[in-house]
Amino acid sequence: MTHAELDITADLVHALVREQHPDLAGRPVRFGARGWDNQLWRLGDDLAVRLPWATAFAEALLYKEYVWVPALAPALPLPVPVPQRMGEPSDRFPRPWIITTWVPGAPADQAPVTRYPDAALALASFLTALHQPAPEEAPPGRGRGGPLAELADGVESGLAEAVERGLVKDPDAVRAVWADAVAAPPWTGPAMWLHADLHPANVLTTDGTIGGIIDFGDLCAGDPAYDLASAWLLLSGDTMDAFHAAYGPGVDDAMLRRARGCAVTRALSGILIGDAGDKGEPGGKPTWGPPAHAALQRLVGPA
Repeated sequence: MTHAELDITADLVHALVREQHPDLAGRPVRFGARGWDNQLWRLGDDLAVRLPWATAFAEALLYKEYVWVPALAPALPLPVPVPQRMGEPSDRFPRPWIITTWVPGAPADQAPVTRYPDAALALASFLTALHQPAPEEAPPGRGRGGPLAELADGVESGLAEAVERGLVKDPDAVRAVWADAVAAPPWTGPAMWLHADLHPANVLTTDGTIGGIIDFGDLCAGDPAYDLASAWLLLSGDTMDAFHAAYGPGVDDAMLRRARGCAVTRALSGILIGDAGDKGEPGGKPTWGPPAHAALQRLVGPA
């Protein structure tokens, strides 16, 4: 992650809103969070401003959300940030930005699920509603939603780094899960709408269960196994069966195997990002490590 030299402050957000959306100018502004691509600032009690700050492609992700999420959101059973306004580049801020609805809750990497049965049903209900056939013009995934074999080089390099850092004790067990996933029959159904970035930091909890889903920047069409992988990072092992049973389209053996492989990619990424955070390295997030380690342990154990 390479952060742009953009000094984003509450005064800047105030000025941008005042200049381009003056009817919202009287709302208080306060800092919300810094993500991989965007900073989030609250705008009053029910809105949020997201501004690109970290990656060259961040604005493309915001435009994608602005185009597609408003049509998808009404059918989803959990709150999601729905785009309301688009901000244009200006001399004051050189990149486009967006105003969305605010979704309350705490990220699950910081406030993990504790009411697992309720969370399993909430996650299954959300994915059942989202996983509908996408139109031909739906955006493609950025390395997500397609054949798992396309991710093989990244998985092996991530695993090698995790082993070198002393973070994975049994790499052969991880490779076995991954190999089984790659060997599973591929998805042959229609390309489904996917969130495609369902890790704990993009899932909000309230009262111990899942209360909202955020960050649809990777929204795309493809194999639903990519989203089903999120269960290994969010739920307990004894609620996985309930999650799969509640998922409306149903989960067959091939989908389950592919989902486990997708979960391996997520777990390895979270383990490395968490370790970088523990060591104060750029881009590190220490809260990502614990759920990723727990997920990998579940994945390499009995299926």
